[in-house]
Amino acid sequence: MRIDVVSIFPEYLAPLELSLIGKARQDGLLDLKVHDLRDFTTDRHRTVDDTPYGGGAGMVMKPEPWAQALTAVAAGRSEDAGDARAASDAGAAGPPGSAGKPVLIVPSPAGERFTQATAHELAEEDQLVFACGRYEGIDERVLEWASEHFTVRPMSLGDYVLNGGEVAVLAMVEAIGRLLPGVVGNPESLVEESHSDGLLEYPVYTKPSSWRDRDVPAVLLSGNHGKIAQWRRHEQYRRTAERRPDLLVEFDAGKLPRADRTAFSDLGYDVVDGRLLRRPDA
Repeated sequence: MRIDVVSIFPEYLAPLELSLIGKARQDGLLDLKVHDLRDFTTDRHRTVDDTPYGGGAGMVMKPEPWAQALTAVAAGRSEDAGDARAASDAGAAGPPGSAGKPVLIVPSPAGERFTQATAHELAEEDQLVFACGRYEGIDERVLEWASEHFTVRPMSLGDYVLNGGEVAVLAMVEAIGRLLPGVVGNPESLVEESHSDGLLEYPVYTKPSSWRDRDVPAVLLSGNHGKIAQWRRHEQYRRTAERRPDLLVEFDAGKLPRADRTAFSDLGYDVVDGRLLRRPDA
């Protein structure tokens, strides 16, 4: 997979050289490049923002530097900003549009929610481009123009506002990158983790079995793999019901075995038409 990140603070993305993502880059599993938006400006001050039409606080990122940067990145010529500007001045239409066009992800509190399912979906793409906005955001015309050449997806980590898109990109690239074949040493660790099946992950323990008067649950020491699997599953139910009951709204409970239905009943839920409904008295 190829990932390009465009930002006015490229040094903010330095952590992508560390840990598993950094190793994936070194091993050639992930082709990741970070680009400075200011390299695609034409004035001596390298200006990337201006005042908003209609008034209001803050500044808005100018469209032309973004068009130049995205054209270059999509064409694979991002190392030479001059070539990109020359192509644009010569009347080039921009990045090639096709069924396999790159996905442009724009971190924004006004975007769709980024989830584990989204990460799996994006991990199947050949090229992702991240546009890190700042100030009051990017001129909306950039997204309109880019939609002719990219699959544009404004994306939000959650219902809060950050100073810029870089923090969100760090999170999304790690979530996506770790799903690529070979990045995580043991692929099985990707299966039984939070949100992989719509539930939170069960609690985990390691040696020693007794620590500061707290013991590891006895079932984990029993060697009975069937009971261990059932305990872990029921702990997923308990933890999800306590911390993220909203996830249970869409949980498919239609084919749950009797023991699992009993576990949910103990948590105050009944299975009705394949869905979990919390009892009013629970």
